[in-house]
Amino acid sequence: MNKFELPNHSLMKQPEFVFGVATSSYQIEGGVEEGGRTPSIWDTFCKVPGKVDKGDHGDVACDHYHLWQQDIEMIQGLGVDAYRLSIAWPRIVPQQGLVNPEGLAFYERIIDECHARGLKVYVTLYHWDLPQYLEDKGGWLNRETAYKFADYAKVVSEHFGNKIDVYTTLNEPFVSAFLGYRWGHHAPGIVGEREGFLASHHLMLAHGLAMPVLRENAPLAQHGIVFNASPAYPQADKDQLAADYAAAENHHWFIDPVLKGEYPQIVLDRILDKAPMVLEGDMDIISEAVDYIGINYYSRDVVRFDENGDIEKVQIEGAEHTHIGWEIYPQGLTDLLVSLKDRHDNLPPIYITENGAAGDDQCSGGVVNDEQRVRYFQTHLEALDNAMNAGVAVKGYFAWSLMDNFEWAFGYEQRFGIVHVDYQTQQRTLKQSAIAYRNMLIERAEENK
Repeated sequence: MNKFELPNHSLMKQPEFVFGVATSSYQIEGGVEEGGRTPSIWDTFCKVPGKVDKGDHGDVACDHYHLWQQDIEMIQGLGVDAYRLSIAWPRIVPQQGLVNPEGLAFYERIIDECHARGLKVYVTLYHWDLPQYLEDKGGWLNRETAYKFADYAKVVSEHFGNKIDVYTTLNEPFVSAFLGYRWGHHAPGIVGEREGFLASHHLMLAHGLAMPVLRENAPLAQHGIVFNASPAYPQADKDQLAADYAAAENHHWFIDPVLKGEYPQIVLDRILDKAPMVLEGDMDIISEAVDYIGINYYSRDVVRFDENGDIEKVQIEGAEHTHIGWEIYPQGLTDLLVSLKDRHDNLPPIYITENGAAGDDQCSGGVVNDEQRVRYFQTHLEALDNAMNAGVAVKGYFAWSLMDNFEWAFGYEQRFGIVHVDYQTQQRTLKQSAIAYRNMLIERAEENK
């Protein structure tokens, strides 16, 4: 397959629909001690033995800090409309009360180059790289961090204003809170039920506090937040309640406060004394109106109750899985989007801000035949089309990720890129998935002339 076939050419005939690629700062930049940057929680976490596969770290990563110009040229060559990136908080506010002009200049060069090449710029303010100096004061367990985030959002939005086309406050607060402060799989590696839910509330508060700041400083831009979401299915009919709870904890816990101004009762009933302290007025802050929400979709969860009444995930025998072990289930994207539409009368427009597959990709003779990923994108674009035909307002789709990169606790073993990276030489090679994406977008551009 040398290009993705969009179903019935529906998206081909919507020139306003945005196709893009996405990255994040710590995963690609490197240059961790350059340009005035100070350590993030991930710099610290990677030094803890056993926390990251093979002891990998982001010190160099894809060396985007030095190779950004060729990378943006490569992005333009793919024919996409937009580039989704994140700004590293420790590059902008390297210590309390200090703004780093070198950090702002670095991202300004990237943003200007994108615009010069006709690319819209979607910027995430927080993609998990909390400054270590804030973690030293409690990180997301400290309510004050939410206010520090609003201060950081003020610095960025005052400097860039409407030059950034679309602002995202947080990427995947579920991951930041639960993998970082509840289960300890991600930085900063804290384990505790109460801690995980407290961190989640402070993250959501940070989002809400930042929204009016962003609107004031960039009134012509769009502003929103990105959630990861895995729809949950019961293994058997008797497990429906387990599926309801799994979905509530996975994404409703984070989406409902924004769109409903409340946490889902099904979760509050289960966590009881581990629920976060919510102060008067918090939910009004968190439920500030957003212009869009981003959804990152990769797979589904099939769940059941175990013998202790706990909820556990079940592997489906015979299902196809990616290299990381996630089931390929495109129908889940359709089901997820339709369920969100049914749940929220005030559902804003949606961007699919991440969608992709990890592969054990090998470059041979300048060719990377990632056939599974090609099929993955094809079937998920079809699933997206089905959701839109069911009435879900979707404004764009971003492939995750632009290139292979540091995949958090999985290190460099898992390759999500549509572009292969040789980490020894930093050579970039378009995989077949990138070629298929490019060819589809070239055809789309020609049809819409």
